Amino acid sequence: MSEVNRSSGVQSSRPEQEKLALGRWTRLVTARPRLALLAALVVTVLAVFAGSGVADRMGSGGWEDPGAESAYATKALEREFPESQPNLLLLVDAGRQSVDGEAVAAEGRRLTELLSAEDDVTVVGSYWQSPSPALRSEEGHEALIVARILGDENAATRTLERIWDTFRGEHGPVEVSIGGPVAVNHEMTTIIQDDLLRAELIALPITLLLLILVFGSVIAALLPLGVGIVAILGTNAVLRGITEFTDVSVFAQNLTTALGLGLAIDYALFIVRRFREELATGAEVRDAVGATLRTAGRTVLFSALTVAVSLAAMLVFPQYFLRSFAYAGIAVVALAAVAALVLLPAALMLLGDRINSLDLRALFRRRRGRAERPGGEGSREARGGWARLADLVMRRAPLFAFTTVTALVLLGLPFLGVKFGTPDYRQLPSSAESHVVQQHIRDGFPGSPDGGIEIFAEAGDSADSAGAGGVSAEQYAAYRDRVAALPAVLRVDGPITSGSAAYFTVQPKGEAVGQGAQSLVHEIRDVPAPFETSVTGRAAVLEDSKAAIAGELPLALAFIVVVTLLLVFLLTGSVLIPLQAVLLNGLSLTAMFGAVVWVFQDGHLSGLLGFTSTGDIEANLPVLMFCVAFGLSMDYGVFLLSRIKEEYDRTHDHEHAIRFGLQRTGGLITAAALILAVVMVAIGTSRITNTKMLGLGLAVAVLMDAMVVRGLLVPSVMKLTGVRTWWAPAPLRRFHERFGLSEGEIPPAPPVAAGTGASDEAAAEAARDAVDTTRT
Repeated sequence: MSEVNRSSGVQSSRPEQEKLALGRWTRLVTARPRLALLAALVVTVLAVFAGSGVADRMGSGGWEDPGAESAYATKALEREFPESQPNLLLLVDAGRQSVDGEAVAAEGRRLTELLSAEDDVTVVGSYWQSPSPALRSEEGHEALIVARILGDENAATRTLERIWDTFRGEHGPVEVSIGGPVAVNHEMTTIIQDDLLRAELIALPITLLLLILVFGSVIAALLPLGVGIVAILGTNAVLRGITEFTDVSVFAQNLTTALGLGLAIDYALFIVRRFREELATGAEVRDAVGATLRTAGRTVLFSALTVAVSLAAMLVFPQYFLRSFAYAGIAVVALAAVAALVLLPAALMLLGDRINSLDLRALFRRRRGRAERPGGEGSREARGGWARLADLVMRRAPLFAFTTVTALVLLGLPFLGVKFGTPDYRQLPSSAESHVVQQHIRDGFPGSPDGGIEIFAEAGDSADSAGAGGVSAEQYAAYRDRVAALPAVLRVDGPITSGSAAYFTVQPKGEAVGQGAQSLVHEIRDVPAPFETSVTGRAAVLEDSKAAIAGELPLALAFIVVVTLLLVFLLTGSVLIPLQAVLLNGLSLTAMFGAVVWVFQDGHLSGLLGFTSTGDIEANLPVLMFCVAFGLSMDYGVFLLSRIKEEYDRTHDHEHAIRFGLQRTGGLITAAALILAVVMVAIGTSRITNTKMLGLGLAVAVLMDAMVVRGLLVPSVMKLTGVRTWWAPAPLRRFHERFGLSEGEIPPAPPVAAGTGASDEAAAEAARDAVDTTRT
């Protein structure tokens, strides 16, 4: 086995171990294809059972840092003052009557007592027990019953499901609606599951139709779907196992479906396309499979590694929301790659030339001139479209590079005005019952429905003369006055005491989670106190979450960049190409971030897309979207670069290699991106705002990367850097010769002059086809 040194043209030998490993792998996956497919079927069936009910074990939270001060204070308040943390609200609507009327009040007291008698429900209070103004609407026709359901998120949801039908609906003169954090989480989980099923029903038939248009053959089109389904079902089983040990967000299921279908289709497209090319040269089926694994197979492996690296970076963050996407993403990428590299070759071995069966396009295609090649690339004229685009871009490389970069930067400018927030009931559709309840409270009850800033106080070593670990009323009052004197404070309620602990509630001026409230959190934490204090509330949770992300983000970015640079270097042997790949991939994401802020934060198109703008972006989502979109961009980048490198190794003609790589992969990448965008848009039809944002934002990123960055920016930049693109210092060249991987054994061919005419291009194509036959 030999590879051409790109700097000098001197051939250097690959280690014999690589040749042996490739031979063993090819024999392994092609020896008993029927047995491999049978084993896959058994494993898939087992995965269906193992992954059943996984959504019921997932949570809808995970946005906060569990090690932060706010998390400690929240748990302490739940333990010491459960009445301060109600998670269940019953909105009692008396219609046109007053909640103080005799019949309404009697029914309100009955419902309060009935709820108090329920297992796992505690600290039940209502307007009719303690007529607080905060529990009565300003118009006097609605009132609240508040309670706390005990247990973790899943246990509280099960209790809510048990009592839902008992309390919801008409009760004599009143009608009861259910809200509160537990109800919001329950409805969010239910809607996500329903929306995910609908997204799959939308995406699968459209994807199949697009695959048929790409391949022509129904048989070939079904193979990528099969790989995707295996990856999705397998990942659900993996997530079910992970829920036994740690929390997993229900939102991760959306990524499982999107990446499972998207990446499986990408990998299968690449492998099936290359297999059909090999068959078109006259190769035997087994030789065609072997050549496909040596070329496209290694590209798929590299692609899977680069995507997994981007997703694995989310493991450094403490929020289980982000970690959940890493669990799901790594699992689905690994399973998609395994299915593509093991099951797909087995299926190709059994199908052979029948891969081109059931060509539905033949029903509509006029047969003029030479029929379309079985490789699915169409006539030479059709294939030349991408080559002509490459020629155009390279002739005007400075113009295309400058224009494209400028446009991408301008599209990303709205992100400079991003405001971060925390998710709330407005993530739900406006028709959801818990959304309606919370909106009624926001519009019709005094006080803030988002709550205030809560301070948990406990006696510490600094407690003085009040006694062993005690705090005097005067000390509490003095501390309250210092907090109340802060300029952004509207009022301070409390303290409410219990033993050696107490808590205060601070109502900020303006929005409860606005920028002023976030700044106030830091000011309160700086107020001296003769006891230990911990601050929580939505504003504090947001500040701690932002701090956690900011603290770990450099490590996550460094991990992605360093490992990506190494992987792309191992693929290309160039120092400049990995740097270009990282920078251009990052630039391709600007349109996504700009669109997210313009649409979802600023509220443009909210009516058309059917969501309620909260005026901010959940702090975890940009991190998630960056990691996923960067990985997908590298997926397409590896496909293009591997084919350019393969041709450059053979011809040593830089411009021809760019033209050839874009010609051979441009249509493939565009088709793969379009199919993945369909899946993402289907996910984006969700009624949950964050899921809609994730799906539609990633669809923008995928299409922008495939159609603009790969088609215009990459060839223009590579033209500008010229043959220096392939340079590496001698020590790194030797390292790559020993450890690097390439797209197989490609014998050198005479260089093809750039800018050849039609006849020369035809001759070059014939020469390349003749050389291709030697690979098998």
